[in-house]
Amino acid sequence: MDYNEEMIHGIVSRQRDFFRKGMTLDVDWRLRQLKILKDAVLRHQDEILEAVQKDLGKHPVETYFCEIGSFVLEINGIMKGLKKWSKTEIHFSGLHCFPSLMTKVWRMPYGVTLVISPFNFPILLSLGVLAASLAGGNTAVVKVSSKSMNSSRLLNSIIAECFPPEYVAVIEGGHDVADMCLNERFDKIFYTGSPKIGKHVMECASKNLTPVALELGGETGNWCIVRKDADIKDAARKVAFFKILNAGQICIDVNQVAVASEIALPFVEELKKAFEKQIGEDALANTEYPRLISSAAYAKCAGVAEKYRDRVVYGGYGDEETLRYAPTIVYPVDADEDIVQHELFSPVLPVVVFNDKEVDALIEKIEGREHGLALYIFTKDVKWAEKTMKTMQFGGGCINEVCLHMMVKGVPFNGTGHSGMGAYHGRYGYEEFTHPCTLTIGSNHMNMPLREHPYAKWKLALIKVFER
Repeated sequence: MDYNEEMIHGIVSRQRDFFRKGMTLDVDWRLRQLKILKDAVLRHQDEILEAVQKDLGKHPVETYFCEIGSFVLEINGIMKGLKKWSKTEIHFSGLHCFPSLMTKVWRMPYGVTLVISPFNFPILLSLGVLAASLAGGNTAVVKVSSKSMNSSRLLNSIIAECFPPEYVAVIEGGHDVADMCLNERFDKIFYTGSPKIGKHVMECASKNLTPVALELGGETGNWCIVRKDADIKDAARKVAFFKILNAGQICIDVNQVAVASEIALPFVEELKKAFEKQIGEDALANTEYPRLISSAAYAKCAGVAEKYRDRVVYGGYGDEETLRYAPTIVYPVDADEDIVQHELFSPVLPVVVFNDKEVDALIEKIEGREHGLALYIFTKDVKWAEKTMKTMQFGGGCINEVCLHMMVKGVPFNGTGHSGMGAYHGRYGYEEFTHPCTLTIGSNHMNMPLREHPYAKWKLALIKVFER
């Protein structure tokens, strides 16, 4: 369907009218809608596997693990906790508010929300955010990616089967359609993508003072640090797995790995072995290995590898026709080179060498750049790693592990600064899509004139007593 401004304005207006009817305020009603959404995903899981395979070349096991299974875990957690989360809080107003005794706080839906989702996990990062919005009692317009065309088309069909467009609507199209959506007045916007477009989303939202949540990859990418005391075989195995996953097109992926000089060469050799063990000597011959999303993404990946051709020690080749590019190790790399100054979003992995005794200088250099969405440290000194990570600013991370922090049920996920703002998953998603509203209940009996003119010394003395 070709959208224009009038059509999108009509969708938003009808959703606003629907929201004002008050149906979404009922928590039991919300739970029924979430159940409908979950059942539809399970009912269409074979079609989802096929659509994602067409878009990204993912093996069904990878798609189920990263898309369908992760979504089911997320929505199950939301459904389990929603009634508890939505209970009204009761607070004692305090003696200084006498004769008011009771103040209530409840979570108010924002209203009409806009969810802009990316191509790399087209199901999870669309429906996972949508579930949080619906749990909060909102209506939603979901702008899906034009790059993952098959998944987006299927999502449109699934949502249309589940909900009327005045409650949830999926909009397909490119950047022009996204801008049409951003020109509308929404009550909350959730965007997942790049920092560059995130700035544009914020600029558009500011015209209506619309609150936003941004889940961004980070301007300079996510670091993984491997110290000299680390189990290099374990670290290499986990980093290799993560770099293969979705061909590196993951917002929390390892963008560059910094390895202590004392173990750098052995680590690189273990990394090569790990790649070959998981996908064979020729990644392009393995049908389980995903592809890049577009010819532009392929050209960008190949261009980076070509620029550093003299230091490519593994991989460095691809197939432009199938858009698949082999995992590629670039070694050695200095921490100030261009390749580690921006997010790669590809299977290219620069290996930065540092002196383990100077790890604090490396930490300081990382902290001097834009905040990453994730940080990973491999070391036997877990206490040092935890203490160090507490002094740094990033979205979330792992010690002696990669990526699993975003798979833990009920914990928040997102970044800070150039890697995002806000948070979601579980209760945090519900709270992201609701506003805490405070209501104090007064009385027309025993009102004391402490706050009223004329002021007197005895009033001040009495107020100080109340506030002790």
